[in-house]
Amino acid sequence: EVQVVESGGGLVQPGGSLILSCAASGFTFSAYAMAWYRQAPGKERELVAEILGNDGRTNYATSVKGRFTISRDNAKNTVYLQMDNVESSDAAVYYCRAAHPFVRAAQYWGQGTQVTVSS
Repeated sequence: EVQVVESGGGLVQPGGSLILSCAASGFTFSAYAMAWYRQAPGKERELVAEILGNDGRTNYATSVKGRFTISRDNAKNTVYLQMDNVESSDAAVYYCRAAHPFVRAAQYWGQGTQVTVSS
């Protein structure tokens, strides 16, 4: 059974930091591209950051570049999102997604974790 479970969301002050984690199981984690998406109320879901499975290359949305860092630990089947210098516009539900590099249908999503930004 495939499982993708996010954790670490919560309340953070503007300018603060937060670490999100995504634990996965049921598939060959190291081969999959892992990504964080987010969706704010009334807005479409958007890609925040992605890390590839084969070479670990990363991609970031322009809005978070330089503030967020995505990383993965293949031994723990876990991907992380380090969020620094958080802004009010970062408030959203954050979702973890696993995607097979060649099989488009092989995509798995977590249930999401809420990030609230408030002073």
